[in-house]
Amino acid sequence: MNSEFKNQESRVKNQEARLNSSMNKFTLSCILFLVSLFSFGQVKSSIDSTQIKIGEQITYKIEVESNPDNLVVFPEGQTFTPLEMIDSYPIDTIKNQDKINLIKKYGLTQFDSGSYTIPRQKIIIADKTFFTDSLKVEVNNIVVDTTKQGLYDIKPIIEVKKIGSDWWKYLLYTILALAIVAGLLYWFIWRKKPLTQEEKEALLPPYDRAKLALIKLDETNYLETQAIKDYYSELTFIIRKYLDEKVYDRALESTTDELISRLHLLKEGNQIDISKEDIKNLESILKRADLVKFAKSAPDIELARIDRNTIDVEIDHVKEALPEPTEEEKLQDEKYKEELERKAKRKKVIITVAISVFLILATITGFSLKYGFGTVKDTIIGHDSKELLEGDWVTSDYGFPPVTISTPKVLKRVQLPMPDNVKAQANQNTFMYGTLLDVFSIMVNSVNYNANNSDNKIDLEQLSEQGLKSMESQGAQDIVVFRDKFVTPNGAEGLKTYGSMKLKHPVTQKIENINYVLLLFGAQNALRQILVTTPKDDAYADQMLERILNSVELNKPQE
Repeated sequence: MNSEFKNQESRVKNQEARLNSSMNKFTLSCILFLVSLFSFGQVKSSIDSTQIKIGEQITYKIEVESNPDNLVVFPEGQTFTPLEMIDSYPIDTIKNQDKINLIKKYGLTQFDSGSYTIPRQKIIIADKTFFTDSLKVEVNNIVVDTTKQGLYDIKPIIEVKKIGSDWWKYLLYTILALAIVAGLLYWFIWRKKPLTQEEKEALLPPYDRAKLALIKLDETNYLETQAIKDYYSELTFIIRKYLDEKVYDRALESTTDELISRLHLLKEGNQIDISKEDIKNLESILKRADLVKFAKSAPDIELARIDRNTIDVEIDHVKEALPEPTEEEKLQDEKYKEELERKAKRKKVIITVAISVFLILATITGFSLKYGFGTVKDTIIGHDSKELLEGDWVTSDYGFPPVTISTPKVLKRVQLPMPDNVKAQANQNTFMYGTLLDVFSIMVNSVNYNANNSDNKIDLEQLSEQGLKSMESQGAQDIVVFRDKFVTPNGAEGLKTYGSMKLKHPVTQKIENINYVLLLFGAQNALRQILVTTPKDDAYADQMLERILNSVELNKPQE
């Protein structure tokens, strides 16, 4: 019994030990978890004033408590919209025992009166993300004491001279670059360059060239230096070259026996009136030259001079023996020269075109790497949306009370049909650029109801549905709808209905993919509608849409 009791007591103690171990591990895990949560830092935000005047600066401060080893990233840029950041101060660091306090300050302002909310700001500490609280700021108008401040009449409208763009500079640079390229092409390709001595000699007739070669041979010092082999090589080349051009077109590659045999055949065929003695003289000199070149024979220098004079005479005899060229041969020579000139001109044209294409492709490639191929292509070929985006925009007021909006073109007043029962209760002003079928269009519509009509309760969502049905009646299909709250820069709130749709063009029958945005602003007796349609998957149109929406301003609806 005692043994069994001891075993049971031992088992109980083991269970208690395991339980205590588990509890200790759990407690340690909780502590480590909490430490991990609070070890990254503590984030606080504050402003030095909740009320400012228009244009007055407030200081927005973010305080972070963190470990020294943690990387802390504060917000940068215009992340404080609707307030504008005008200054970002350096980070102050304060040591606090084993931690550090980082203080980052920003200078903010707003130039329109109203109630604004500074959005939450994202702070990154190590690999964790924290957000500050949002803060409210009241921006008040500056009260003017009219008893002390003099009042003056409104100045009349004066015509301002439009400041020209810098297009002429780009045109000047382009003309200058083209002039430089054209000058280089002319200088290196099209210019008639002065002929070198070799080129001038190449243009001489074969007879004159052979005579000139003999004179140059006399100017060498082959004979003085006993270079008989070189002397005879030059001498035989002169006569062979002349015979190759005027008598037998294989004289340079033929052996002496083959050349002499050919001369005999030409004589017997009455193709050349050369004497047998002339052929014999040529044969004697050519064979003597072969002995000098291949058998290392060394004739006397005087004999070499005699052979040179003999070749000079034989060149004259060969020229005299050649028949006069016929008119047909002369014409063929002229045609041959013209063909050579055409080939040379064609070669110049090909080189010029190749260089021009290379420069154009290199320029396009360079601009594509810097600005993107799509932008370069649209700039060269043209793009409707890009031209609208980069054109002169117009900021104007439409309707009453006015809706202020910036558009790439001036909106024109149009008359839209209204039901008779609505005409009796309200008046409508509509301004448009383009239509729904033009893919890109803008419409600003103002409806003012009679003030004595108490039934003018405006339901923006219901009006949004009516607008979608109106687009369906014009052929819109597959309409994707999203709705969201919209706030203008001056604080007017409305309903934003946006999405995409498909529309078949009535003429081309082509299906167009279109994005649309419908803005609705309602007050007790007034409705403001803004409808913008843009091509889908068009980066320029997206930029236009963003610019248009950011420019919308109207009086804040009074409920």
